[in-house]
Amino acid sequence: MVDLPPGADPYPSTPPSPGSFHSPQPAPPLPEKVAGRRSAWRRGLVMAGVIVLIAACAVFMLFTLGESLGIQALVIGLVAAILPVPVLVACFLWLDRYEPEPMRYLIFCFAWGAFVSTAASLKVNGWAADLFASWGLPDALVAVLVAPFIEELTKALGPILLFAARRREWSGITDGIVYCGFSAIGFAMVENILYLGGHGYAAGAHQYGPATGAQNVFAIFIVRILLTGFAHPLFTSMTGVGLGIASRAADRRVRWLAPLAGLLVAMMLHGTWNLMPSLAAATGQNLILLYGYIGVMVPIFFGMVGLAVWLRGWEGRLTERVLPDYVRAGWLSPPEVAALGSLGRRHSARRWARRVAGDAGVKAMRAYQAAATKLALLRDGQLRGLDTRPADVARVSMEERRLLDAIAAYRQVFVGRDPQAPDAVWDGERYQVMFPDGVRRTVEAPDEPVVPIPVVFAPAPAVPGYPGAPGYPMGPGHAAPPAGYGPPPGSYGPPGGGYGPPPGFR
Repeated sequence: MVDLPPGADPYPSTPPSPGSFHSPQPAPPLPEKVAGRRSAWRRGLVMAGVIVLIAACAVFMLFTLGESLGIQALVIGLVAAILPVPVLVACFLWLDRYEPEPMRYLIFCFAWGAFVSTAASLKVNGWAADLFASWGLPDALVAVLVAPFIEELTKALGPILLFAARRREWSGITDGIVYCGFSAIGFAMVENILYLGGHGYAAGAHQYGPATGAQNVFAIFIVRILLTGFAHPLFTSMTGVGLGIASRAADRRVRWLAPLAGLLVAMMLHGTWNLMPSLAAATGQNLILLYGYIGVMVPIFFGMVGLAVWLRGWEGRLTERVLPDYVRAGWLSPPEVAALGSLGRRHSARRWARRVAGDAGVKAMRAYQAAATKLALLRDGQLRGLDTRPADVARVSMEERRLLDAIAAYRQVFVGRDPQAPDAVWDGERYQVMFPDGVRRTVEAPDEPVVPIPVVFAPAPAVPGYPGAPGYPMGPGHAAPPAGYGPPPGSYGPPGGGYGPPPGFR
């Protein structure tokens, strides 16, 4: 889908037929309005069922914690448990800056972990504790043999359901870590309410008074939040790694085995974490906790942080690897691809867009960068062979076309507006630059493109068969800016509207 047909002229002299740019790939007939309505009904019922389930579990947890802790301890525990949540959420949002996930999915994962996972884990752990007590086994075994399995399974179940229903929203391991991390943050918040409010304030206040209860809350906060607050997100992120690998794998075996392997690693890490205090209590050797914390958990934590940071830049590097296909096809220019390669370059591009086109320019640049990232991920999926069924191939082709049209439209808001930029046109292979002597000359693209300024594109006719649909265009043509992205007052543009370069530059 990248190479032109043998012998094809990338810029034939014959003009394109009217409407060739906007004629989409012929879509298969849709018998299917009825089937589509049924599918929409099913999705609506599933969504309603999930919302009801989360709401019911939230009510159950609120009633259970309120009854066992008391209102005062519940409020104190809730306030203390919420304090680290914004910090953890900000860390995962920072990790997800290249291609941010829809907020509704993040909220779903957080709510699932906070209410559904905690409710199921509370019931199963309580049942296991009663069962072990009837067998004469110590309660500490529940924390080692039962809690890691039920807690990791239920925390991961929300992201797994999201993966099954919206697999195309997953762009790789980063998304898996973020979704599972949000579920773990929700779970840890509610669990911390129990520890801070119950084992902390309520226990201390009941025996020695409110001052002791406050001291207990402070001590538990230091241990559970400041020192070990990363534990639950670390464990569940292992499942996220497996789900992320599955989202970019064409092999069905990998799609099943990778999440299972990640879940098993999460359970083993969680079990090891819970085993250390049990061993320390049984042997009286508190150094076991210190050795396990410093020698095992801290290295794993920093290893995962390093992996997450490396993956954070993967999407930027992906644009530089994949989008040159569209440079050769005349849809993008080398400076544009270079400007997408890192967050620093993207920020520079937004500053440039604000300078030349105001608020409308920076808004369009943000949307342009998001569409370009999605295009790179879509193209990477094509190269990996993620979609092989004819219906999926057609859908991907239409999505590719939609993103290319969107990129071309957003570009019109800020392209050609910089009075400091030369009058240059990119034809897919080289620049046509207007020199001060009034002569337009051909200039080869440099090895290190100048960023972040995009250039005007030469209108290119359609080439049948590229990159997959008959009549697919070779270049962006003259797409109109999207609604709401018009030029700001005082911006450059020809009289009567339009988005051409400033007077004197074309």
